[in-house]
Amino acid sequence: MGLKPSLLAEPTFVGREAEIKLLESCLASAIAKKGRTVFIQGEAGSGKTRTLIYRVARLIKTDIDAESILLLTFTRRASQDMLRRAASLIDYPCERVSGGTFHSFANTILRRYSKTINFQSNFTILDRSDSEDAINLLRNQLNLNTKEKRFPRKDTIQNIFSMSVNRNLSIELIIGRDYSYFTDHIEDLKKLKETYSKYKLTNFLADYDDLLIFLKQLLKESEEERRLMYVAATRAKCNLFVTYPVNIFDHSRGAVLSKQSRFIDNIPQNILEPWNLLEE
Repeated sequence: MGLKPSLLAEPTFVGREAEIKLLESCLASAIAKKGRTVFIQGEAGSGKTRTLIYRVARLIKTDIDAESILLLTFTRRASQDMLRRAASLIDYPCERVSGGTFHSFANTILRRYSKTINFQSNFTILDRSDSEDAINLLRNQLNLNTKEKRFPRKDTIQNIFSMSVNRNLSIELIIGRDYSYFTDHIEDLKKLKETYSKYKLTNFLADYDDLLIFLKQLLKESEEERRLMYVAATRAKCNLFVTYPVNIFDHSRGAVLSKQSRFIDNIPQNILEPWNLLEE
């Protein structure tokens, strides 16, 4: 297989093995210079996983701190296997690389920072079975499980709700496309989905879909907070005043303690003058 000379301007750390095992486009992604965003897309068997393995190995070999690398997959076994294969390429242990599933990573981050999005950090995770049982409980409470009309089973309902969240599609669209025989139940399913969401928030519960949605929300709000902090800090001409409420009122939990922006922690404490303004 021929390779463009430009791709081999930098010596590859695995030499001829990379040329043999990786397609030209995959090799370009694997040896891309640091700081470059690489989007890998392809069909099954096209070499996506192998490219990621070589990419991790390449980063470590070019003196990127292994602790700054995050490798996420959909199964823990796949993550462990990828790290093992990367280590075998460069004869260097990859234990310091943060590897795991998307859901386990989301769980770890939310346990530490979920209060940023007003969600308790001691939440309980609902697995598939727990989620179905909760849906079944609420379905009965709403009197939707009657014999007059065939209402979807709890596992089918869970599939519909999950598809709606993951694909960002409406209940109407999913029913019309994949479950047309449940058209008469669209309004009831929408009501049940809303009830299910409130039930989880009230009881500090999160299913697998929530973990990813909450993580996305957290990262999005953190980025906005970072941007606002940067704008404030760089445009202040003399003094910069940063305020935050001591208490935020949440109707489901009452008043909850608020925290200052975590980006304030990066400001040297010797240039900060804290004020506490509390009502008597």
